Amino acid sequence: MAEKKIPMRTCIACRSEKPKKELIRIVKNKENVFAVDRTGKLSGRGAYICDDKACMQKLLKKRLLNHAFEMEVSEEVYKAIEEEFFGKI
Repeated sequence: MAEKKIPMRTCIACRSEKPKKELIRIVKNKENVFAVDRTGKLSGRGAYICDDKACMQKLLKKRLLNHAFEMEVSEEVYKAIEEEFFGKI
């Protein structure tokens, strides 16, 4: 029996390639609503980031979602992602 292929994705912060299940997906749907998708099953365009404090800080500091989604992502989206990852500040 052939081995099942493991889908690999690249973290937008550290650029390391890891199995999809080890990364957190940030998704944008057709209505430009952003959400953190830990299941990886929400519909829409996704960007992946390591479940790591350093990568999350780099995402927030350098506003990496702007480049990943080729649009200006609002400050509120970054704050919501930060709150979900680090807890209420």
